[in-house]
Amino acid sequence: IYTLSLHDALPICVSKEYFKGQHEGEELLFVFRRHIIAMRKGFYSLLIPLAVGSIPPLIWQTKLELFIIPVVGLIIGLLLFSYHFIMWYFTIYIVTTERIRQVTQKGLFGTDVVELRLEKIQNISYNIPGFSGEVFKFGTIVIQTFVGDLIIRMVEHPSEIYNKLQDAVHNASKDTPQEELYEKEIKIGRAHV
Repeated sequence: IYTLSLHDALPICVSKEYFKGQHEGEELLFVFRRHIIAMRKGFYSLLIPLAVGSIPPLIWQTKLELFIIPVVGLIIGLLLFSYHFIMWYFTIYIVTTERIRQVTQKGLFGTDVVELRLEKIQNISYNIPGFSGEVFKFGTIVIQTFVGDLIIRMVEHPSEIYNKLQDAVHNASKDTPQEELYEKEIKIGRAHV
């Protein structure tokens, strides 16, 4: 006896669009962004106005009106930090079964989008820059194509992202018709030998 569950009654061709511009049948593999250490300018922007604003009240401790300066420095620092945070948070790298999409936040309202088809990738490498990269787990990934290189600096866990990218490129190259023709030619060549 076969019982029909609610899951069986749902249509099979339900597809989810995870990002704007996703092609039909394209599957999202993973999304990654730069390491939080890439936002160090934002942290400096937060700390420097606060530290500079704290100097006058420390020197002239009898003037109470000077104690507003560190608060103003903190507000300015938070505004600058927020700007850098938005640029870091909304800069993402989307890897699908067909392509890599780099979405870079430029200022508060600008966005740059660069797409790279997985079949066009020739080589992927990564570099961990010494002691700080090893301790904080960040590095640089270089994706080489015929046209040029896509360099992604300060990637969190570059070895893991590298392996995922290698798998995605390998799977994409297996799905291309050119590879199938090449494999058929090799099989025919072996049959004649």
